[in-house]
Amino acid sequence: MIGRIEGVLLEKQAPGLLIDVQGIGYEVLVSLTSFFDLPALGEKVILHTHFVVREDAQQLYGFADTRERELFRTLIKVSGVGPKMALAILSGMTATEFVRSVQANDTATLVRLPGVGKKTAERLIVEMRDRLEHFGDSAGLDLLSPSANNQPDTVKEAESALISLGYKPQEAARMVNANAADGQTSQELIRLALKSMVKS
Repeated sequence: MIGRIEGVLLEKQAPGLLIDVQGIGYEVLVSLTSFFDLPALGEKVILHTHFVVREDAQQLYGFADTRERELFRTLIKVSGVGPKMALAILSGMTATEFVRSVQANDTATLVRLPGVGKKTAERLIVEMRDRLEHFGDSAGLDLLSPSANNQPDTVKEAESALISLGYKPQEAARMVNANAADGQTSQELIRLALKSMVKS
C-alpha cells in the first residue's frame, strides 16, 4: 500500500496529476477539493494516498487531507460505490455537506451528484450514517480554494473538470454558462457550478 507521496508537481489537469518522485513519475487522481489546494507546477507537493489494484488497472488516489482520505475509504466500502464515484462525491460537495446530507436523510441533494441515482443515495444514507458519527462538523473541508491567477480559458477548464467528474458535456456547459461572469477564475466558476447543481 502506498500511503503517502512527496515529490515535484509536473502536471495538473483535473482530476489528474503527474508527480516526480526521484525521477519516477506517478499519476495520481485527486478530488477538486484537493486539486485547488495544490501548489504551482514545479513546486513540492505532499499527498496522502490510497492505492487501488484491480485486474485491469492500478490507480493511485491522492488527498491533501487525511480526513478526506478517510471519507473516501469509507465511501468505497458502500455497495455500488467505486473509487470514481467516491471522488466525484468529494468533488461535488464538502465533507461537512456530505455528512449533513446523510444525517438529514437528504437524498434530493445526493442524487444531484454525477452518477448518484436514488437507490445509490438511499444506500449511502443507510450504510454511511453510523460510520460518519465520528466526523461531525469537524470534517469540513473547503470545497475549492480559488487561485489569484485568472486564466483566459476559464470556461473551457471548468467544463473539462466537470466532465471528468461524470457530468455530460452538454450538462457541464449549461452549468458553467449559467454561472460564468467576468473576472472569475476556473476554480471559482467550478465551485459555483457545483453548488448550483447541488442546491437546484
